[in-house]
Amino acid sequence: MENNTHPPYFNLTIFMNLGKYRYPTFVLCFLLYAFIVSANLVIILAISQEKKLHEPMYIFIMCLSINSLYGSAGFFIRFFRDLLSDTHLISRSACFSQIYIIYTYASYELTILGIMAYDRYVAVCQPLHYHNKMTLKMVCKLVVLACIYPAVSDAVCVYLSSRLPLCGNKIPKVFCANWPVVKLSCVPTVLNNLIGMLVTISTVFLPLAFVLYTYVRIFLLCRKRSSEFKSKVVQSCLPHIVTFVNYSITLFCDVALSRINLEVVNPFLGITLSVEFVVIPPILNPLVYGLKLPEIRKVILRMLSCSIHDKPIVKNNINTLT
Repeated sequence: MENNTHPPYFNLTIFMNLGKYRYPTFVLCFLLYAFIVSANLVIILAISQEKKLHEPMYIFIMCLSINSLYGSAGFFIRFFRDLLSDTHLISRSACFSQIYIIYTYASYELTILGIMAYDRYVAVCQPLHYHNKMTLKMVCKLVVLACIYPAVSDAVCVYLSSRLPLCGNKIPKVFCANWPVVKLSCVPTVLNNLIGMLVTISTVFLPLAFVLYTYVRIFLLCRKRSSEFKSKVVQSCLPHIVTFVNYSITLFCDVALSRINLEVVNPFLGITLSVEFVVIPPILNPLVYGLKLPEIRKVILRMLSCSIHDKPIVKNNINTLT
């Protein structure tokens, strides 16, 4: 009975038989992951090494890049193995670990976007009080709060799911997710549903509502100001708006598809839409912030130019020694 209700393995059933396209797909995904890692590392290094960028907005951008590395690693490392395998079994402990990593990644993204919206709101609507409110101490508090609450609340959800007796082990996704596991339960899941709804409201809908509220306030303020002021606000807020809209759409796709049996629809479309929120934001975020914000762009270009100029120097040194 213990083995039946607590299966040691889960089967990820939506993987397609790629046949001769298996290895090209693996190479493509590996290059994609390599770009995610390198692009986000460049943002992290640029902000951490440049003292001029040790400001609240850039610290929050660095947090987004760190979270992108965290979430993409939680997905891709297992995904690479499944691409090359004929069977797609994942151990119970690995499955719940992946659920925790991916769900905390999703929650961190929203809470960080929420505190970034507060930063932009204070900068635009209360500029005279910005440096008094957004001190280094306050930034640290906001980042810690944005990390601790999702970590604890998602841990509770995963723990409750891990205690459920299950009547199956098939998960119709390419990664482990909480709701498909809960649907396998042999007993009523009232408590899981209640806790899950509370966590979703507090880590998803509240940050989304807060971001929308701050931008409504910013928009109302901009209506009464000059064109020059509006231009500066757009330049400051546009990267955050693009990031927020992009992540909201990709997250909505995953939430909507989690309620649908992906095996009865187009599997390729289902896989593509369900993994968007762990693939697209980590790619788009460094591009948006690295290319749009001139301060970060200047530091990145300086880092690249230094690395290019260093190569001939090393070569000349070698020639001198020889």
